[in-house]
Amino acid sequence: MSTTVLSIQHLSKSYGALQALQDITFEVPKGSIYGILGPNGSGKTTMLGIITDVLRADSGQYTLLNNTDPDLSRKKTGTLLETPNFYPYLSAYKNLEISALIKGVSTMEIDPVLDRVGLLARKKSKFSTFSLGMKQRLAIGAALLGNPELLILDEPTNGLDPNGIAEIRTLIKGLAAEGRTVLMASHLLDEVEKVCTHVAIIKNGKLLASGSVGEVLASEDVIALRSADLDQLSGILPGLPGFGRLEWQNGQVLLHVDLGISGLEAINKYCFEKGVVLTHLVLQRASLEARFLEITH
Repeated sequence: MSTTVLSIQHLSKSYGALQALQDITFEVPKGSIYGILGPNGSGKTTMLGIITDVLRADSGQYTLLNNTDPDLSRKKTGTLLETPNFYPYLSAYKNLEISALIKGVSTMEIDPVLDRVGLLARKKSKFSTFSLGMKQRLAIGAALLGNPELLILDEPTNGLDPNGIAEIRTLIKGLAAEGRTVLMASHLLDEVEKVCTHVAIIKNGKLLASGSVGEVLASEDVIALRSADLDQLSGILPGLPGFGRLEWQNGQVLLHVDLGISGLEAINKYCFEKGVVLTHLVLQRASLEARFLEITH
């Protein structure tokens, strides 16, 4: 049984002179929450449009749910690509009833879906009375009709307040815990860090990095050191196992090393054996934001 839900191979798409996607290749593992991360205009929505058969790629191919038949794949996929678009003066139930009829699924699924997204108690309420977070949850509920294996969500927390964002995050994690795979686009690093298990970073249509969040956004250790002679200290540090680079800041040396390679005790011992007594030795962490900026720049 395949462990890959989506395989993208050399996908490219242009709009005239604008190259929206350039030779994109990566795979989405089954059961993952896979984030497509990039600035606005980076090509995320174009990619999701191709995967959902709304757009056609210029070149390359993709395999969705191990099916070569797009119609069969679509039946096993739930999508939310735009702002929720429901009839404002119809109830939550009536709106999902229309969605169920369009999808060709039983209306018997509506109450369980409303319960799953936390809206069963408001099933008779008009859509116009819902908060933005509730509207987004109803849209995800519509995507869940038909019990899809894969959910594709484009900026699912866009425009929400902190409470709404927290609600959607919890819902997405819960859906993945049930065995579904979630593919979501976002321009928010914090969103991907807190929700996703895997990430692909895209900028100007190019894939810069892909893999597990821990691998792609792994922060390096940053260690602040001081001694009586900073020149001597700087001279010996390049020989340290795991050495990355040095920088000077506010009368101290900042040592960048590979994560977990050199502990503080080992660094202190190394410096002492080289004839340097440290007066300051503190472990810091490079932020995920710094790592993201390093990749995208």
